[in-house]
Amino acid sequence: MSQPSCPKAALNDESRQFALLVNSVTDYAIYMLDTRGMIRTWNPGGQRIKGYRADEVIGTNFSRFYLPEDAAAGVPQRNLHTAAVEGRCIEEGWRLRQDGSRFLASVVIDPIWDDGELIGFAKVTRDITERHRAQERYQKLQANLLQAQKMEAIGKLTLGLAHDFNNLLTIIVNCLELIGTRVKDGAVAKLIETAMRAAERGALLSRQLLTFGRGQTLSPERVNLADAMRECQELLQRSAGDRVTVVFALQDKLPHVSVDKAQLEAAVLNLVCNSRDAMPNGGTITITASAKKTHDPAADAQAAAPHVCLSVEDDGEGIPLADQARVFEPFFTTKAVGRGSGLGLSQVFGFTTQSGGFPQLSSVPGQGTRVALCFPASEG
Repeated sequence: MSQPSCPKAALNDESRQFALLVNSVTDYAIYMLDTRGMIRTWNPGGQRIKGYRADEVIGTNFSRFYLPEDAAAGVPQRNLHTAAVEGRCIEEGWRLRQDGSRFLASVVIDPIWDDGELIGFAKVTRDITERHRAQERYQKLQANLLQAQKMEAIGKLTLGLAHDFNNLLTIIVNCLELIGTRVKDGAVAKLIETAMRAAERGALLSRQLLTFGRGQTLSPERVNLADAMRECQELLQRSAGDRVTVVFALQDKLPHVSVDKAQLEAAVLNLVCNSRDAMPNGGTITITASAKKTHDPAADAQAAAPHVCLSVEDDGEGIPLADQARVFEPFFTTKAVGRGSGLGLSQVFGFTTQSGGFPQLSSVPGQGTRVALCFPASEG
């Protein structure tokens, strides 16, 4: 009568130990290649990560896992050469699964020598796609946080300056009005009128700065953004000029938002004028209003909530990538000298954030720009 086999006996066999170890690993694809890169062994980790069964890959070249452009450029053979010459090849790169999807792989290739003769390679692959995405999310969140902190700091500085500037303008305007009551005509009266126009221009700039610094007094009311855009449709088309077509794509039955209607119209007018200036040869501006669940990108951990987003999109020259992070800063402009104060988008930013919402900008140089103003939907 035969003795029952002992499960621990397998652990006394070195080759059996190695086979058990490799076949128990599922987080790593561990397999062997011959000197030409043909696959000779395959473990369950390879199937889990890349999707192939052993009978589907053994006997084929490992270059099948590389992106077509990398395989055509000779990257697989170069990696084997590096491993053979330098003793190891370590790299990270995008690879293909059986279903055609891509994953980011951390790869280690070690040469296998027998009495000084290269007989093959040991290859270990790990899927690090999720780690890569987590790093990207962290970097994006960090960049958004730094941008938000920078804008907050600029806003505080701007608010203080705008208040002081406004106080000085108030004194100047009062003095001009008192002088104007005593001088009714003549050259001095014309000078007073010119000074008053300049002071009014300064007051407008001050209001725009206050809006950016969230110090402007708003008069919010329940507004349907689609209805508000229809009411100022003629004004927006006239402001865009004869060479630009303004198209409205407005959803019906939108939730209401709580905004200052006059400031809303001023913000949209600023965006339309910017789009017009970005299309000197004419083009199309598309204004849309739609409801969706979203959240402020600067608060990545924030749950998505109902918003109504009003966007102005053009097919103009776009904004250079290096400038996109600064477009909402006061006095920053990509226009030529004398074409703008650089306060249009800062007014848009201040009004939107002070209304509890957030702006979003997306632009591709040479293809156009889209600015969306997202406001929280009013309850009920």
